[in-house]
Amino acid sequence: MSNTWMRPKIKIPKTKSETFLDVVGYSCFLGSIVFLVTIWSRLPEKVPTHYNAFGEVDRWGGKYELVILPVIGILIMLLMTFFEKFPETHNYPKRLNQSNAKEFYLLSRKLINQIKNICLIIFAIILIESVSIALGWINGFGWFLPIAILSVFLPIIVGIVKQNRIK
Repeated sequence: MSNTWMRPKIKIPKTKSETFLDVVGYSCFLGSIVFLVTIWSRLPEKVPTHYNAFGEVDRWGGKYELVILPVIGILIMLLMTFFEKFPETHNYPKRLNQSNAKEFYLLSRKLINQIKNICLIIFAIILIESVSIALGWINGFGWFLPIAILSVFLPIIVGIVKQNRIK
């Protein structure tokens, strides 16, 4: 059943955890955009636009560069939402068959959902932190990179372990 076109198309309702994560991810992301719009007139002309591994600002740019974060976030959201809708197109091991397809699809869809919402939350945090640094409210966020990396890779590792348990 390695051919993607031969895989069964199964309608699986969204789980409560997926809905919850969507609400949290979308709310954080939308909230950060509302925050940016609200504070826009108070922003200085130069804002942090890049950080080194220690969370220190290593490049400043025009405040319009902050718009890049919501744009990329929206693109990620749209693309990953699209992939969530078609789990039969995801990459699976050769042991995928009629009897375990639903379990594989659900696990894969949930993983995409988790990563999508984690990315939206990360973009929201970066946007809020950049604005906060620009306004002098805080100095930097050195704790951010390790937590961001862990928050993205932990669900992937858990997903791989769970996938290996599917018979």
